[in-house]
Parts: sequence; structure tokens; C-alpha cells
Amino acid sequence: MANNDEMVLPKGTKVPNHVAIILDGNRRWARARGLEPWKGHAAGYEAVKKLSRASRDLGVHTFTVWAFSTENWERPEVEVKEIMKLLRHGLDEMEPDLHKEHVRLVHLGRKDRLPKDVMEHLARLERETKKYGEEHVFNMALDYGGHDEIVRAINKVIKNKKTEVTAKDFEKYLDTADQLYPYVDLFIRTSGEQRTSGLLPWQLDYAEYYFVQDHLPDFSPEMLREAVLDFSRRRRRFGGNDAEKHLGFNPAIVADLEVRWRHQLSIGEKEKFRDLVVRYVKEHYGLSKSLAREAGLAMARALVHGQEKDWDKAKEALEGLYGILQKTLRLAFEPEVIARIEIDLWKNGSEESLREYLAEKFRFSTFQAATAAHLGWLAQTAEGEKKKDYLEKFYQALKERVA
Repeated sequence: MANNDEMVLPKGTKVPNHVAIILDGNRRWARARGLEPWKGHAAGYEAVKKLSRASRDLGVHTFTVWAFSTENWERPEVEVKEIMKLLRHGLDEMEPDLHKEHVRLVHLGRKDRLPKDVMEHLARLERETKKYGEEHVFNMALDYGGHDEIVRAINKVIKNKKTEVTAKDFEKYLDTADQLYPYVDLFIRTSGEQRTSGLLPWQLDYAEYYFVQDHLPDFSPEMLREAVLDFSRRRRRFGGNDAEKHLGFNPAIVADLEVRWRHQLSIGEKEKFRDLVVRYVKEHYGLSKSLAREAGLAMARALVHGQEKDWDKAKEALEGLYGILQKTLRLAFEPEVIARIEIDLWKNGSEESLREYLAEKFRFSTFQAATAAHLGWLAQTAEGEKKKDYLEKFYQALKERVA
């Protein structure tokens, strides 16, 4: 389990209210180690305990896990029995923590096929923890299927003799009824699978998807933190317009200025170099004349120190630059963090590290940064007009993400 310091997020991080995760890959994890499937489920259970606590440390209100689907009954009887045994153990173990940490437990799914003792235990915990719903919610999807939830909701509508319902009315018949955050903000699936398999089809309406290659037992709290950071970088429009103003630079002008200041830096014309960097910063970030000068001179100092491989002074200067950009552009990065990432990029550059740098700096996902990072990396090795051409394409791809 990560300590609290490792769970700290940069100031301004947009934390999802509701995170839902499909617990995938336990059996594959076990098979790869020559173990029985239920050994994988046990390892997955240990991972979920850590992830659940980490989600609260990160500020997530509602955490949903899909532990057993309506189709999972078709698995070998011995495996199902082991899963139910693990579930009983889990309910016993989590009960004191639910009360200690004020977490409401909610069972999502059918309530007629689980073992009687399990269902009674779940029902009791639901009753006893309902009072904690405003603080934290832990949704446990057991004997759950997305189509099944919709059908059950429709049957409830019919039973109540409703002839017409609105979307708002229909929400009251779903398994997440009366929750503060029924709609999922961030959906995570482990083990490299890239589908929802029917988890919360109504509630996933505007969720952001995050897929990872690791099997559940290897999905750590630190990886959950990375998923939350990736979510924070995404611009969510919900079908409407952006609520924020973004950069509106001219890619051709910014590319030309970068080519020119790089040339002046290489030949040692420091006065012309500084002037071009100030103009570059003003054009690229849309700063006022005075702020552009302050930020541009900080960037120029960093570049000179970087050329001399004086990394500490370069990092200090970059922190000054990003401190100005953070306050002016209201981006959710930490100046120290982004400065460290940029110094690492200068020292050990790769297309992958450039992608991570752009994602952190401009607050979008690494997937969304891929095109710009590829073009930017091509510009690093190109010469002459080709370099300028790649840079212009890089800034155009970047603008299409941030404008």
C-alpha cells in the first residue's frame, strides 16, 4: 500500500467523484504462475482492499467494483465456491473498516441467487452503513449484469403502474438510486481488455475510459493515482462547449520563433536568443508583455543552463517559468513536477517521455498527446526546412488539443 505522501495529488487536480473498475485478469495472473484460479481471485481481493482505501485517500467519493457477473455462475463449481468463500471473508474483514472510515456499502445486482448467508450479511451491512452515504460509497456489483439491471428497473416501473417515465424518473429504479454520484466519471478495466462488458450501461453515459495492461493483482494504488491524473487532464464537454478558455497561438509563428531561438542559442548570440524566447513565450501562451518578459527570461536561463548541463539551475529556472504559467493559465500542474519532467526529457529524451511531458503540461491524456509527441520527436532529429515543417505540424497538432 502506498503511503499518504505518495497519494498526494498536484493542486488543482480534478478528482472523479465516481470511479468504477472491472476486476479483470485474476485467473490469467494465476495461470501464468502455475496457480489455481481462486489463488488469483485471492490476490485480486488483496489488490481491491488497497485500491478502495487509496481511492478515498485520493478524494474519490464513490468507488464501484464489479466482482461477480450474472454470467460468472457458468464457471466451474469449485471456482464459484471459492469465490463465495472469499466473499464471506471479505465481508467479515471490511465490516469494521466501513464503520471506522464511514463508508456506505451498496450491493448492485440480483438479490435472489447469492447464498443466503452472504445475502443476509450484505443486506445488514447496507442497512447499517446507509447513514454514511454523504461521505463515501463502496458499490459492490455481485451477480450483476447491465442488461439485467435495466430489465429489473423496467419491471419495477411496470409494478408501480407507471405508463410514462422521464430519464430522471428511471434513475430511481436503478441499483444506484438515491446515491449522490450515481454516474461514473472514470471507468477502469484491467488486464488489457477494452470493453465495458455491460457494467452500469446507464450510469456510464459520459464516463472517461482508462484501460491498463496489468492484471488486477498487479494494479497498484500508484497506478490508480496515475489513472486519476490522466482523468484530470481530459476536457469533458458533456456534449456542450468548453467552460474554459484555451490557447489560441499561431502554429506557423511559434514554429518559426522556435527555429530562430534554437539557432541563436547554438551560435551563442545570447541577446538575440533571449529576445526571441520572450517573443516565443508571448505568442505561444498568450501572456501580457510584462509577464512574457519575466517568463521568457526564465525559460532562456533554463535553456542556457541546460546547454551547459547545469541541471539544478535549469530546473530552478523552469520552476520560475511554470510558476507564472500555472497562475496565468490556471493549469493543474505543479511547477516543480513539470520542471523535473522537462529536465528528465532534456537528459534522456524519447518520444514516450515527450508524450508524458506534453500530457502533464497541457492537461490532456497521454493517448491524446501521441500525435503531437510523434511530430515533436521527428522535429528533434530533422534539419533545415524539414525541422521547421515538423515543428509547425507539431504545434498545429498541439493546438488542436488545447485550443
